[in-house]
Amino acid sequence: MNHWTAVAVAAVFVWLGMVLAISFLEAPLKFRAPGVTIPLGLGIGRLVFRALNTCEAVLAAVVVVAFVIGTPGTGLVVATVVAIAALLIQVIGVRPALTRRSDAVLADASQAESGRSHAHYVYVVFEVVKVAALLVSGVLLLGFY
Repeated sequence: MNHWTAVAVAAVFVWLGMVLAISFLEAPLKFRAPGVTIPLGLGIGRLVFRALNTCEAVLAAVVVVAFVIGTPGTGLVVATVVAIAALLIQVIGVRPALTRRSDAVLADASQAESGRSHAHYVYVVFEVVKVAALLVSGVLLLGFY
């Protein structure tokens, strides 16, 4: 394994771990913690997901640079492009709707009674797609391209 492949492996698995830990553990559990109100949880979620998405973008850039320097196979490129596309759709297409929804809930807490927004479910679907794509990318990388 050359050092650029090792860098790509590390970046993909760190990215995967961050998404799993934050999206599927921290996010749902924070609202179950004692004393965490919906406005407080939304405020924390905004900060955490903004930081997560920034880290994801950096890790995606690292993987792309490693691929430019190396010679990845077609399957690896496709899986990685799917993960990056899912991230872009989340940040550009879905997060603005989530921000509008959280703004409405923060302005009027009774808005939270209507349950999660459609955009929230769309975001989760793209998280699942991203996790699957990153898992495939990581496994293919471990096969050394």
